[in-house]
Amino acid sequence: MKELQYLNKYLLKYKFRFLFGILITIVAQIIKLFVPEYIGDSIALVQKFIENSQTNTSELFSAILEKFIWVLVVTIVAGFFTFLMRQTLIVMSRYVEFDLKNEVYKHYQVLSQSFYKRNRTGDLMNRISEDVSKVRMYVGPAVMYSINTFITFVTVIVYMYNISPRLTIYSLLPLPLLSYGIFKISSEIHKRSGAFQKNLSTLSSFAQEMFSGIRVIKAYAIEPQKLNEFGELTVDSKKKAMDLAKVNSLFGPLMILLIGLSNLVVIYFGGLMYMEGSTEINDLGKIAQFMLYINMLTWPVASLGWVSSLIQEAEASQERINEFLKEQPDIKNNNPESSHISGKIEFNNVSFTYDDTNIEALKNICFTVNKGETLGILGKTGSGKSSILSLISRLYDTTSGDIFIDNQNIKNLNLYSLRDAISVVPQDAFLFSDSIKNNIKFGKEDATDEEIEDVAKKALVHHNIMEFTNKYDTVLGERGITLSGGQKQRVSIARALIKNAPVLLLDDCLSAVDTETEEAILNNLTEFCKDKTTLIVSHRISSVKNADKIIILDDGKIIQQGTHNQLLDEEGYYKELYLKQLSEKEIV
Repeated sequence: MKELQYLNKYLLKYKFRFLFGILITIVAQIIKLFVPEYIGDSIALVQKFIENSQTNTSELFSAILEKFIWVLVVTIVAGFFTFLMRQTLIVMSRYVEFDLKNEVYKHYQVLSQSFYKRNRTGDLMNRISEDVSKVRMYVGPAVMYSINTFITFVTVIVYMYNISPRLTIYSLLPLPLLSYGIFKISSEIHKRSGAFQKNLSTLSSFAQEMFSGIRVIKAYAIEPQKLNEFGELTVDSKKKAMDLAKVNSLFGPLMILLIGLSNLVVIYFGGLMYMEGSTEINDLGKIAQFMLYINMLTWPVASLGWVSSLIQEAEASQERINEFLKEQPDIKNNNPESSHISGKIEFNNVSFTYDDTNIEALKNICFTVNKGETLGILGKTGSGKSSILSLISRLYDTTSGDIFIDNQNIKNLNLYSLRDAISVVPQDAFLFSDSIKNNIKFGKEDATDEEIEDVAKKALVHHNIMEFTNKYDTVLGERGITLSGGQKQRVSIARALIKNAPVLLLDDCLSAVDTETEEAILNNLTEFCKDKTTLIVSHRISSVKNADKIIILDDGKIIQQGTHNQLLDEEGYYKELYLKQLSEKEIV
């Protein structure tokens, strides 16, 4: 139960609903206790009628009818309060589920890039959906029935004790066996539930990857192989689910057996006491009343197994949720107050090593980009170009050295102000499964249709969009699969432009367009970015030839820097580096 203590803050948050639910539960259970009493009295009346033939039949009928009406009224009232109990406690569990899902999602948002490299998307989804649902079952039904069981036990046993202390003790003799059985089965459920949830995450992750990469699977014609792999996972999942179900299935028969034993005890010892002329059991109505009380415990006792199962499953799920909630982001906001950012960027002996791979991506990088200037970053694959942009956005922090924005250390700026001041076009043009309009508006939620069309024209994608049947309202497939690679890149550029941030980072975002389209987009960007700090990462010299400054990276180091013309004049190194990649015409 240690892991489930995390949920206490939610029970405190909804304490009034919780306490009101407990109060209603107490009232409902007390009202229910009148039913066995009325039925016992009715049986006693019938017994007296049989024993005393002088009793008037009409009087007996009237008395029993009165008891019947009271039983009906009490049952309806008790049912109404039971309904209120469910409405109060189950609805509370939905509020807790809502809060917990939001908390997990919010925590996911602040975790660093390294976290997402270590964990698979399917596992993240499973914890925020399946695991949170298991936890809700604890906060709702498990808590409700636990309270209900406790109150029922206390009130029923008190009533039973008032009738016959000796018979009460006899009828409760099977309970120690019940407690031992619950303890043994619950521990096994906890173990098997954790294994099942872990396997379910693996299955979800596999399915998510296969659906995302379905084009690659079809292109390589490996559907049968992946189907076999999925089949192996589902067989393993079925085995673990069946193992859990087998243990869960033991609860019902165990509960029924023990309740049946209690009924036999009541009939046997109650009958003996009645025949002995005991003052406690002086009529058959008392025995019937006792049996009804015992059967009132049937569902609470039977629910102990189910509740115990819910608690064990919830604890296993909450343990998995807590595992992520305890994760601390590597990148922390060190300044709670908002920061104003103009756009000057300075790297001072910056080195950076990726923790997960231990690859040293950057080594003693130094450069300065003033507000309104454009910096071109060139280099072969793996030279560290994209790492520079990631450090500016503080997706990672430097291993050594400092980055300054407007002469302030980047770590002292408000993290959200920093990222709000940056528009990024990533190397992997990610688009959401939404309309093209909303994908572009992602950079500015209150953007007008005119603004959307304007940036789309600057990114040279407007004419492509207008060719679609639904134009800007065209809904894209997952990850923008509806569009071609070049169209996705240009929509991503439009999304960055509409944000109109003082810093613009372009990470090889024109690799999927032809040189003519690239030239036109760059010409549009030149005017748009004249008052913005712009960093352009590319493997094409043509993408950065209009930049104010250019740096060339190799193996994480700056091997040359200057303007386009300066680099062409310095021993032809600029040409030599790209001679194999670019035509002589493109270089010049």
